[in-house]
Amino acid sequence: MSVSGRVSAMAEGRRAGGSGSRGRLRVLLGAAPGVGKTYEMLGEGRRLAESGRDVVIGIVETHGRAATLAQTRGIEQVPRRAVSHRGVQLEELDVDAVLARRPELALIDEMAHTNAPGSRNPKRWQDVQELLNAGIDVITTVNVQHIESLNAVVEKITGVVQQETVPDEVIRGADEVEVVDLAPQTLRDRLSAGQVYPAERIDAALSNYFRLGNLTALRELALLWLADEVDSALRSYRSQHGIDSAWQTRERVVVALTGGPEGETLLRRGARIAARSAGGELLAVHVTTQDGLRGDRPGALSTQRGLVESLGGSYHQLVGDDVAGTLVEFAQSVDASQLVIGVSRRTRLSAALTGPGIGAEIIRRSGDIDVHIVTHSAAGRRGPLPALRGGALGWRRQLIGFAVALIGGPLLSWLLFAVKAPGSITTDVLSYQLLVVVVALIGGLRPALFAAVLSGVTLDFLFVEPLFTVTIADPLHALALVLYVVIAVLVSIVVDQAARRARAAQRASGEAELLAAVAGNVLRGDSAPTALVARAREAFGLSGIRLLAPDGTVIAVDGEPAPEGLAGRTSAAAHAARVESVPVGVGADGQPRAILELHGGELDAAGRRLLDAIVAQLAAAIEHTDLRETAGRAAVLAETDQVRSALLSALSHDLRRPLSAAVAAVGGLRSAHRLSAEDRAELVQTADESLATLSRLVTDLLDVSRVQAGVLAVSLSPVDAGGGVVSALDELSLGPAEVELALDPALPPLRADPVLLQRVLVNLLTNALRHSPEGERVIVSTSRLGERAEIRVADRGEGIPEDQRESAFLPFQRHGDTDNTTGLGLGLALSRGFAEGMGGTLTAEDTPGGGLTMVVSLPLDDTAPSDEETGSPTPPTEEDPR
Repeated sequence: MSVSGRVSAMAEGRRAGGSGSRGRLRVLLGAAPGVGKTYEMLGEGRRLAESGRDVVIGIVETHGRAATLAQTRGIEQVPRRAVSHRGVQLEELDVDAVLARRPELALIDEMAHTNAPGSRNPKRWQDVQELLNAGIDVITTVNVQHIESLNAVVEKITGVVQQETVPDEVIRGADEVEVVDLAPQTLRDRLSAGQVYPAERIDAALSNYFRLGNLTALRELALLWLADEVDSALRSYRSQHGIDSAWQTRERVVVALTGGPEGETLLRRGARIAARSAGGELLAVHVTTQDGLRGDRPGALSTQRGLVESLGGSYHQLVGDDVAGTLVEFAQSVDASQLVIGVSRRTRLSAALTGPGIGAEIIRRSGDIDVHIVTHSAAGRRGPLPALRGGALGWRRQLIGFAVALIGGPLLSWLLFAVKAPGSITTDVLSYQLLVVVVALIGGLRPALFAAVLSGVTLDFLFVEPLFTVTIADPLHALALVLYVVIAVLVSIVVDQAARRARAAQRASGEAELLAAVAGNVLRGDSAPTALVARAREAFGLSGIRLLAPDGTVIAVDGEPAPEGLAGRTSAAAHAARVESVPVGVGADGQPRAILELHGGELDAAGRRLLDAIVAQLAAAIEHTDLRETAGRAAVLAETDQVRSALLSALSHDLRRPLSAAVAAVGGLRSAHRLSAEDRAELVQTADESLATLSRLVTDLLDVSRVQAGVLAVSLSPVDAGGGVVSALDELSLGPAEVELALDPALPPLRADPVLLQRVLVNLLTNALRHSPEGERVIVSTSRLGERAEIRVADRGEGIPEDQRESAFLPFQRHGDTDNTTGLGLGLALSRGFAEGMGGTLTAEDTPGGGLTMVVSLPLDDTAPSDEETGSPTPPTEEDPR
């Protein structure tokens, strides 16, 4: 969006005391200084003045910008009020003069400004409120970093603490808020062209507050803040006009949480959906019943609530017996566009008996809201492998079979006896036979036998002559009853065998899935042991399982911890808590690579076959990990060998030159009687320079070896960054002709080793001077970024391509690897090692306008007094954000 582009948020109806006697407030909101807020305010004032409005300038800060100053011409300016503070003459807005002049519209710049002591109001926004109460319209400017609710967020982005803020309700109460927007790169180009700050402040501004990332984040913050205000105004409009239907003007994603294990999956999916559009919102909702009987899991919900907040969403707890209705009503109330729910964890039988469930009801009621049903591991988890021992059908199905026989038999008997007619015996027998078949299908053999005997006795008692006795007068009837029971038994056996085969097939499927998962986990490397242990415990239905190294170190664990001892337990408890140890693999010494401990269950023969496969895969995974560690150690040795080779090469080449020069000079001095005084002095100087060079190279070699060995001696203490820079300049005998300083006098002490810091700066300055074009000065600046201090050394040389910057910090690397007259190439490697040894970093960046900037970042000293304690000046205003 260009500078002239604006987005407005109308606050009609939201402003307290909306009477016509109060002036109208229009706020021009900017993401950063220099976007054109003041220029736009003056331009609007000129247009309104030309249309006949009475417009005056209450106060405008041009900051020396010619274009802004030109905009003030032709508009009446109310004289400012002069204030003397600590011997300094300041100019402030004269509120009394503006009230006496009583214009229709006053232009007031920098709304967040703090007035000088002794002024009418402490803050300029309070001056603006006084003018509005007097019926004067006001156009004012403010930057997003000065909005009180965003102050902490801006500090995290820029590292600058803003002391001057405007309460949110003041800006929200404005009749109109406009964003004066400018693309971040365009603002940086404007800054580089000198249209925002004077030339001496451009490099420091571009390297600190006006970084591309900072400007992009601030721009997004300003637009999102205004979008929230527009949304609030829209809701007020709908409420005032009785509009109940949802206007989905932005992406709002509601995630339904049950407290189950699928909650994390649903939240992350919802966050991804919300992130697809700018300004998307994530809302997590949990519905509990009024009687509190729903199986909530407070621990899981608390964890998921923390995840919601970390994802930038909000958590809502609702109460309602109609879960589906409560969720949909909430989604509609917040104008949600998406509703995310998890696929049901119920079994197919439960779904068949209790209906389609909450998900189907939510879809039916959702209306225009899109519903996402997300699958998750809790839904797809198969649980323990089916056991092959015992009955084919579970005890629950058998109980249901007995219940059907006990309830269905009397009901069927009552129905058949009520419609009894001569010759209906065949229908009666077939009806009871059907009952037996149904019971067999449900409960298997035992309930079917029970139903067969019960129905046979009932059939004889109620329908076979003589009635109401169990006497069988006709032998054929006795044979029919026997055949009837035999048929019931055969049907039950068929059902039982089918169930057994289904159980076996299910077991085989589970084993195949487990083996496939095991094979896949081994291929995944580091996570394989943990995944294998977890899957094994789940498949075998154990209480806990863990994998131990030979020395007792826990490699992986899943489930409950193993019991420490079984003393004092009953035999049943001891059996339930029995711990079984299985060796995993065999090492080079013949001992197991690890021990797998299982407890809380007993494995059958088929389970032990699977356990053998898992143990074999665990051994392979552990061996794979060991081999990778060995390969890592070998890589380190290879790197060390490479450094050693480079060191030997350096010793044979770079050390030979100063050593040879020193030997030659000393040899010449031996025949001093043949030399003139001038020649002797030259030889002494050559020897001195050569030995100094040799000493410096040997020192660098020792230092780099200490850095690589991790034995660098560091003595941290509070250090003044400016003092460290000056010490480095003195060591190199550099002055204003070679170096330009831009030091922050308000920068607190940093925590560093003063000797190492000086070595770092000397190395960086030497490199910068070597690569700077003739006549170009090296720029050294200091600044604060959050809780760290930055020292920047910038040159105007040819720079280093981004893909080659990291290699420049390796030992024995020279720029281009062609210049053998500048040392061993250890300067940057040592400087980074020293910086990291002090808890800092050393990175390379492009210098705006060409060149390379080395950035030393070190932590501030947390024992240093704060600005309030020392009486230091507060951070600069919105037009000078350092």
